[in-house]
Amino acid sequence: MRGQAGFFDVDERLKELSAKGDDLERLAAVVNFELFRPNLARAVPRSDGAKGGRPPFDHVFMWKVLILQASHSLSDERTEFLIEAKREALSERFRSSTDFA
Repeated sequence: MRGQAGFFDVDERLKELSAKGDDLERLAAVVNFELFRPNLARAVPRSDGAKGGRPPFDHVFMWKVLILQASHSLSDERTEFLIEAKREALSERFRSSTDFA
């Protein structure tokens, strides 16, 4: 059984993905998603958090997820599974450090 991934294991995996043509890298190179943040914040208002609960996902992160979901014809359930299963790779490639804070 393989143990927890080491620091360099993640780096090596990310290099392999880059060499194969990572969709996420290409998308990030073409689209400045931060330009959408003000419009997304207006379109999808968030509560002030006074009632507690888990903080909501970042607006820009969810926008990226919806784009990938539509481009790969993924169901909501499959998308959720992939996000949960691939947090390590996503943290390096796709989301800011606050998306899953």
